[in-house]
Amino acid sequence: MTDKIVLAYSGGLDTSVAVRWLIEHHDAEVIAVAVDVGQSTDSTGEDWEAIQQRAFAAGAVEAVVIDARNEMAEDYCVPAIAANARYEGKYPLVSALSRPVIVKHLVAEARRFGATAVAHGCTGKGNDQVRFEVGTRALAPDLDVIAPARLWGMTREDSVEYAAKWNIPIGQSKTKIYSIDENLWGRAIECGVIEDPWAKAPDDPYTLTRVTSSEDDEMVISFVAGVPVAVDNKTLSVADIIDEVGRRAGATGFGRIDMVENRRVGIKSREVYECPGALALIAAHADLEDLCLERDVHHEKLRLEPRWAELVYDGMWFSPLKEAIDAFMASTQTHVTGDVRLRFEPPGVMRIEGRRSPLALYDHGLATYDASDTFRHQDAEGFVRLWGLGVATWSAKQKSQEEGAS
Repeated sequence: MTDKIVLAYSGGLDTSVAVRWLIEHHDAEVIAVAVDVGQSTDSTGEDWEAIQQRAFAAGAVEAVVIDARNEMAEDYCVPAIAANARYEGKYPLVSALSRPVIVKHLVAEARRFGATAVAHGCTGKGNDQVRFEVGTRALAPDLDVIAPARLWGMTREDSVEYAAKWNIPIGQSKTKIYSIDENLWGRAIECGVIEDPWAKAPDDPYTLTRVTSSEDDEMVISFVAGVPVAVDNKTLSVADIIDEVGRRAGATGFGRIDMVENRRVGIKSREVYECPGALALIAAHADLEDLCLERDVHHEKLRLEPRWAELVYDGMWFSPLKEAIDAFMASTQTHVTGDVRLRFEPPGVMRIEGRRSPLALYDHGLATYDASDTFRHQDAEGFVRLWGLGVATWSAKQKSQEEGAS
């Protein structure tokens, strides 16, 4: 019986070539699986049917398109918002969040078609190979994982020629400058002049953050238990909120990131991202938490947020530690309910101008210095004395002795 391989298929050059390469080198039937996580198809305006036809032209026996846009938003972006997740304090995990969504569906399709392996189009340099393979082995350790781009030894020019040899209509050329990964949460842009960390990032690859409005834009984002539920009092799905906030914020130029990040494989890489919706929602959510979380819970959460982001970046979405931290994050969101008012000012400035919550721990009577002050000032003397007692004892018994000896 001929083996079946399920391939994570994007419709681009590498995965289209991978279909034919797997047929040639593994004598297998290839099922191409394209997962819609909110990406646009490409600049030519292709639809998913056209991408399916390309997979068939490359030799796939089946080409499946899965609509996972809402799943991505609700099951992956919402936890990222709860964790205020930004890898190395900057990157909101655009590609990293989509990979476990895709892996989940790859494994499901492998089971449905009786496949013995899954495959992906990642190279040996990037993070995505880790995310695809570790995720697959967490969900289905019995499946083999094949990475053609790590094995075939072809340059980009070789791949274009290989596609031409097999009449694969890739719609791309040897002169393509940038490598772009896109989903509901934003866009990741690589290659070309971007590979020089001293060079200014060019404007031409940006699509989400082009300034198209000269006016300030003020919006109110509403959250219930940490989940965004409305923009300007209009209730929307999470996916539509991400789109709406991203569209309006991006129109003022907000949402660009230019950074040198540390890849999991040990390479420092200059990366350019545009994530207006993700950055705005994370900022609004974090600000609301300032109002609603108890001090010690808040401080502990701030310590765990970078670890959560690191685990997801490193491909550990399906891991016991990430699952345990998820439980903590979820428990902190119970009372994160309220509104945050944002103002976007061209070009590229965002300000948080207000926040409110029916569950706020902010108490005006305790915080104010005016006549409505309800704080018992006389209690502070004993508190401060006891708080500093250890330091005072150390100073009297040890520090003064050290100073006398010197």
